[in-house]
Amino acid sequence: MLDGRPSKAEAIAALLADRQPVAAAQAFYRALELLGARVADEALIALRLALANRRVDDDGVRRMRGYLAAARRGDRAARDAYLAALETA
Repeated sequence: MLDGRPSKAEAIAALLADRQPVAAAQAFYRALELLGARVADEALIALRLALANRRVDDDGVRRMRGYLAAARRGDRAARDAYLAALETA
């Protein structure tokens, strides 16, 4: 979603079609089921962190949100930081 592709709805459908058995991710999957594309971007970010076995907390989500916003404006360093943070631990 860094580049606006796939659409939010398509990304959510793909995530729900390929659920991972990560305990920390289950609440976020439920939010996606209930809200679909209306879910806050922060829930998608938190899910990505959980799936990467990263701690999911407000600071981490805010940091990732900042990287995402900067990356969408063309900041290559922010894009790299976002992707590095999502590498599985």
